[in-house]
Amino acid sequence: MPLPEAFSGATVILPAVTETDSIAETADILKRKSDADIEQVLVVVCDKTTSETMGRCEELRSWFGDRVQIHHQRLPFLGGAMREAFDLATASHVIMMATDLETDPNLVPAFIDIAKQRPEVVVTASRWARGGGFSDYGRVRVVANWVFQRLTSLLYRTPLTDATFGFRLFPTSLVQSIDWEGTRHEFLLETVLKPLRLGVEVVEIPTFWTPRPDGESQNSLSTQARYIRTLVTNRLAPSDSFLRTPERNGR
Repeated sequence: MPLPEAFSGATVILPAVTETDSIAETADILKRKSDADIEQVLVVVCDKTTSETMGRCEELRSWFGDRVQIHHQRLPFLGGAMREAFDLATASHVIMMATDLETDPNLVPAFIDIAKQRPEVVVTASRWARGGGFSDYGRVRVVANWVFQRLTSLLYRTPLTDATFGFRLFPTSLVQSIDWEGTRHEFLLETVLKPLRLGVEVVEIPTFWTPRPDGESQNSLSTQARYIRTLVTNRLAPSDSFLRTPERNGR
C-alpha cells in the first residue's frame, strides 16, 4: 500500500446540499483551530444544492481564499460526492466530514495531531468510544446502531466501536488507490471496511453526536438497508480486489 511517511497538509471535504448557517460555523472553527494545517478545502455540490447553500459555499473564500475548490459532482448521492472528492484531493491527508455540524469541526486538530505522529493510519471519530455518545438519536436507533457495530466488530475481527460514522482522516494515497463502489451512505461504512481488510490500522477518537441544526438529512431507511450488503460483500471479497487496476481506475 502506498502510505505516506509524513503529514504535510490536509484536504477537507465538505459536501453541501441544503445547509446554511452551519457552513459558516464549520468554516469559522476550521479557520481558527486548524488553518495552518489545511491545504485545500474541497466543497462538493450537486444539482439539489440550493441557491442559498451555494452562496454560503462561495463565502468560504473569505476564510480560506484560493484554497477553496467548488466541485459539482457527477456521480450520484453522498458516496458519489466523496469518491470524486477523494480523487481531487491534493494534500497528504484527506478529512471526510459534513457541513451540518453533526461532525464536530472542533475535533479536526485531534485528527491532525494523530496524523502527524502516525501518518500511515486512518483516524475515525466514534460515538461509542469512551467519552463519546448520542443526543436525541432515539432509543430504537441507538440500539440498532449498537447491534450493527457489534456485528461489524465480530465479522471483521476489529476492536473498532463505530464503523458507520462518516468523520474520518485518511492518507490521500490510500483512498486514491482503492476501488470504491458505494454511492449512498453505505459508502461511509465502506471507507473503514476496505482499509481494515487491506491491513491498514484504524485509530478511534471519541465524539458526541448531536442532531444537525439546519438543512435536511439525505440518509433514509432504504439507504440504511444497504449497510448489510456492504458489510457482507466486503467481508467475502478477496482484499486484492479492493485496489484499483487500469481497468477499474476511476470507476
